Order: sequence, then C-alpha cells, then structure tokens
Amino acid sequence: MISPSLVKNIEGAGLDISLIEQRVAGALAEDAHGGDLTSKATISADHISKAHFTSRKSGVVAGTLVAAAVLEHCGVTNYEIVKKDGSSVSAGEVIIEVEGNTRAILLAERTALNFLSHLSGIATITSLWVKEVLGTSTQVRDTRKTIPGLRELEKYAVRMGGGTNHRMTLTDGALIKDNHIAAAGSVTEAINRVKKEFPGVEIEVEVDNLEQLKEALQAGVDIVLLDNMNIEQTKAAVEIAKNSKTKLESSGGLKIENAAAYAATGVHYLAVGALTHSAPVLDIGLDF
Repeated sequence: MISPSLVKNIEGAGLDISLIEQRVAGALAEDAHGGDLTSKATISADHISKAHFTSRKSGVVAGTLVAAAVLEHCGVTNYEIVKKDGSSVSAGEVIIEVEGNTRAILLAERTALNFLSHLSGIATITSLWVKEVLGTSTQVRDTRKTIPGLRELEKYAVRMGGGTNHRMTLTDGALIKDNHIAAAGSVTEAINRVKKEFPGVEIEVEVDNLEQLKEALQAGVDIVLLDNMNIEQTKAAVEIAKNSKTKLESSGGLKIENAAAYAATGVHYLAVGALTHSAPVLDIGLDF
C-alpha cells in the first residue's frame, strides 16, 4: 500500500518500512475502523480538494515520511513534501502539499497530524537542547523513556533535531544501574559479571558518588553515568576521569537552563529523557 518511491525514502532515512506500515495501519484502524461518518454524509464521493499541512509555530520538522505513508494508505498519492525531516520551519510555512479525494484527505488528516506533530515536537525540543551545548564537545542524547511502540520513530525524531541515540533496546549494550549493583553486591562485581557473560560488549555503569566512579574506572568500563550529580560534583568527576578512556554522561537534574553549565564541565553526554517523554507537540494543522 506504500509506493516504491516512498519505501525507498523511508529506508534511506534508516527506518524500518514494516514497522511504519504496522504503526500506520494500526493508527488508522484505531481512528476510523468504521469509516468517516461525517465526511460520507457531507462530501460527495468524487469531490477533489487541495490542502496544506501548515506549521502554526516555529520548530524542526520530523515525521513527514510517516505522514506520507498515512496519506498513501488512505489512497492519497498526489502530495509533495515541502519541508524535509530535519528542516527548520516558521509559523505559517507549508510542510506538505496535497491534492486528492476530499474524503480520503480527511480520513488521513488526524492520524497524519498526530504522527507529524508528535515527532516534530521531539525534534524541536531536541534542537533547543543541542543549541544550548553548541561550542562544546558534549552531545545530547535520548533514553529509553519512550511511548511503547513508537521508540524507533521517536529516536529518529531526536536525530532529526540534532541529538544522538542511546540504546534502542536492552540488547544494544549493558547499562549497569543501581538495582543491578545492589543485586550483584558491588560496582566491581556487577561489571565483572557482565564482562564474563558478554565479553566485548559496551558497558556503561551508573554511579551515585565519586567513590563509585573511581571503582568503575578501576574495573574498566566504556562509559560512566553520573546520576544526579551537581555541577561541582560533575567537575570533580571529569577531573578524576581525565586520564582514562572512559566517557562520562550526566543524567538526572538536567534542565535546558543548566545544559550549558553541565556541558562546560567536559562531560561527553547529557542523557535527557525529556526529549521523548515530555516533548510538547509542534502545532501543525491541515488547511484546505
């Protein structure tokens, strides 16, 4: 149900076409499993319209390919993506132009807007965080705090906003957190168990204090996550780890207002769950 050209664009963006098809089909079934009663009653079956998906606020666009998949699933194939994913958009600018059967456009409208507005919201807030750390070597990256079923799309939107991705799944690396440490008995024991069970896998360990940081560095890990450390503690952590190859990631207590201050300490990453779990939608509408 998706055209070969759109399939090529979706795959070129690094997205799974089968996942897109499943999510789009499921969303449309949820919204209109019995059809659009209002449109059937008020609009003739052969009525044709032109419409624009227009941004009502400034931001960064993401999700146009998903919106296009929704349109095509509804039988609307005459459209043009004016603003590609990752592009900045101002209020009043057109993102997608579309022409086709009026009933089909309206059938696609809400589902397409839900995907487009949500993903553009994530890209927009990510871009604001990235702007705060410009001029430093610190990268803004996401977490696994995503809406179930939408992780791949939400992490894609983070990339469109200039951020980077942490683990997609629990199999993409080992992240030893406080509960793992408590169960294993110590930071060192948890690290050694991972190394024994999965040699060669990237290991990140969460620490609550500088003594645990020293222990993690001694045991040897790829990344240390500094959990809820303030600016002064973070500066001290960077100093302690400066001669090692281990990277540092700050998490907890981060706000866009203090992002620049944390980046200035020299940490490699800021882990920002808010990119996905608290991003407001970008206000986008469909106008005939």
